Amino acid sequence: MKLFDVYPLFDIVPASAINCYITDYNGVEYLDLYGGHAVISVGHSHPDYVKKITEQLNRIGFYSNSVQNPMQEELAFKLGELSGYQDYALFLCNSGAEANENALKLASFHTGKARIIYFEKSFHGRTSAAVAVTDNPKIISPLNDTVRRTLLPLNDVSALESALQIGDVAAVIVEGIQGIGGCRVPEPAFLKAAEQLCEKYEAVLILDEIQSGYGRSGKFFAHQYADIRPDIISVAKGMGNGFPIGGILINPKFKPWFGMLGTTFGGNYLACAAGIAVLDIMKTEKLVDNALAVGNYLLSKVAGIPQIKEIRGKGLMIGLEFDFPIATIRKQLLYDEKIFTGVTGTNTIRILPPLTLTKPQVDHFVEALVRVLNKS
Repeated sequence: MKLFDVYPLFDIVPASAINCYITDYNGVEYLDLYGGHAVISVGHSHPDYVKKITEQLNRIGFYSNSVQNPMQEELAFKLGELSGYQDYALFLCNSGAEANENALKLASFHTGKARIIYFEKSFHGRTSAAVAVTDNPKIISPLNDTVRRTLLPLNDVSALESALQIGDVAAVIVEGIQGIGGCRVPEPAFLKAAEQLCEKYEAVLILDEIQSGYGRSGKFFAHQYADIRPDIISVAKGMGNGFPIGGILINPKFKPWFGMLGTTFGGNYLACAAGIAVLDIMKTEKLVDNALAVGNYLLSKVAGIPQIKEIRGKGLMIGLEFDFPIATIRKQLLYDEKIFTGVTGTNTIRILPPLTLTKPQVDHFVEALVRVLNKS
């Protein structure tokens, strides 16, 4: 049997990793400015993280959600405390796509409606409803295409109200900062208006913070820059620092009933151990503050590079757009300068490092980027 060939792969085999660095099987060290798609939040192989999961595995690794698991309560308490959403409830699952599936389903249960409003350049996952409200027709199958939905321009308040006035909208889903869309930040005024319009027209506001959450933006959630409180917040990626875990934070106005949502693996012992370790490390090491400070430093350093057409994002979620394709530049950064970066579209480099990134590491990246650009 061979693997189903859906991933274009770089010719690199990671063997180990520590904090912001990856070492391959040839002993070559790379600076990781991509964090495995924004997943590595507290740094690779953090000793407290490794210890927490190892100790848990030596006790019990898994049982079903038919028994009590106090670690779920601990995770919910610590997440509420650190994020400022103590009064919300937490449903645990396994991934970002699954988090958004459950958010959309819960919104439809709550409102009795079916239509979903989503936005241009959005990405919400690859599963049934999540991919249907992702702005990429290439990955939407005929089966997914049955979801009732309306695509709107981001930051267009009048278009949003016109769509909501129809009266059949269950939810509006928007990313705190668009990830695949190139680190585009919704305008605070737009998010504020979306909150008010959803309340007016009895729709649910879902904030997809799967990539932009967990401190990456310099606040715990990117939508907190707009001073709003969404009805549902979806989380994953940085939540487990590499261990599969996701969830939704749910406004207390939603009332659960037995069987409403469910999962086999969601909230298992190992996932909770990973999630608790991440929150404890983030709090102790003040990683949200670090993401803001080092992110602002990075923004100031790249601002003077003339080849960059546009700089977008907040904290350590930054998109650098050029007016030419950047595939060659990204490969030179990787193979010549030994720096992992991300990409979106053909012209934008994405920077999504661990939240432990330092200013000297930023200097190293900027110097390397300038070298590569000057060779082009």
